[in-house]
Amino acid sequence: MFPQITPVTRNIIILNVIFYIVSNFVSYPLLYDKFSGYFPLSPNFESWQIVTHMFMHSSFKEPGGTLFHIIFNMFTLYSFGPVLEQVLGQKKFIILYFAAGLGGFVLFNMWNYYEVSQLTNYLTSQGFDIHDVYKTVDTRQIKYYPQFSDKEGIDSSARELFAILKTPMVGASGAIFGIIAAFSTLFPDAKLMFMFIPFPIKAKYLTPIIIAVSIFLGLRQFSGDNIAHFAHLGGALIGYLFVLNFKKNRDRIQ
Repeated sequence: MFPQITPVTRNIIILNVIFYIVSNFVSYPLLYDKFSGYFPLSPNFESWQIVTHMFMHSSFKEPGGTLFHIIFNMFTLYSFGPVLEQVLGQKKFIILYFAAGLGGFVLFNMWNYYEVSQLTNYLTSQGFDIHDVYKTVDTRQIKYYPQFSDKEGIDSSARELFAILKTPMVGASGAIFGIIAAFSTLFPDAKLMFMFIPFPIKAKYLTPIIIAVSIFLGLRQFSGDNIAHFAHLGGALIGYLFVLNFKKNRDRIQ
């Protein structure tokens, strides 16, 4: 479970640590705001965030921020990455990593788009001008949730829209869950000790568990849950499909 670290895995971990240190200790909050991944229709969105969000992690300077986010992701990458890198080769491993990260970003924001559409339709039907929300969504000028209406239903919906537009997606979790799903698909009978599971579990059972839990938590949206569950799901699906295609082509060559 603790293999010798391989070049690409090592460099990805180093980049994540560098980004974390610089964004928190050298140029906070500028880099944190510029490189985190905002919803594409948010005024705070920039095109490069589609990639750079994978190297940003929950800042301990932000409300609810914790070191655990980057520690969990990098420990998981260290545990599974070297094996996959050796089996797939460096080029395919890099493609898998970034494809899973992008898949997580896309699925997470597809769900966000659905929620934004629902909120926008409701607010518009109530005669509320949604531009009142968009023009207040500034990364640093607004550090609290403003009141948008005296009517509770309209105000709560406007605040939900405000939260989606203002809250960025950070972390390599989409890529990491893609790595886990890829490993589980390649080595289905490998027995793993996972951080949240207190007993060994075969890898082939891990991906269905990840997918089921991500769907459940993503749809339920429990209060205080700031985890991008659909990013986990998107990354895992990409990892699974990537390895299925890899195995199919490998078997065809053999």
